[in-house]
Amino acid sequence: MKKSLVFVVPLLLFIGCAKKQIIKPSPVIQEPAKAEAVSNDEPSVRFADWTQVPQLETVRFDYDKFELNDADRATLKKNSDYLISNPDVIVLIEGHCDERGTIEYNLALGQKRAAAVREYYGNLGVELGRIGTISYGHEKPVDPGHNEEAWAKNRRAETKIRNK
Repeated sequence: MKKSLVFVVPLLLFIGCAKKQIIKPSPVIQEPAKAEAVSNDEPSVRFADWTQVPQLETVRFDYDKFELNDADRATLKKNSDYLISNPDVIVLIEGHCDERGTIEYNLALGQKRAAAVREYYGNLGVELGRIGTISYGHEKPVDPGHNEEAWAKNRRAETKIRNK
């Protein structure tokens, strides 16, 4: 028994005393400074003086959809030309729905419509940091009727502006 302890104790000491690894810190690499940071964050929409101007047309959506069709893209292209040539304005895109659906569903759908328009404006060269979005769901109908003709008018995204 004494002989086995003579072999076991040094073995345990050898196993228990593993070498410690020294980890050297890696050098800090600094990114080059950017000339000017462009923010894609939305500006505040909490103003009462948003104006709808005739140069900015409204786009309409199909029932339960937020995708832009070819006619919408053409309209938004014209709108973007105006917005690019007027860099001193802030833009608000309002998303609207018809009265069908729950309040929560329509608010979410209206926001998706507004976001789709905002993203398309960004793709056309309008600075995203100038564009805010809001959804009104079905709370602000253009046509108060309760038929397909009225509902088609109410499924829309409106572009409004205000001076900086």
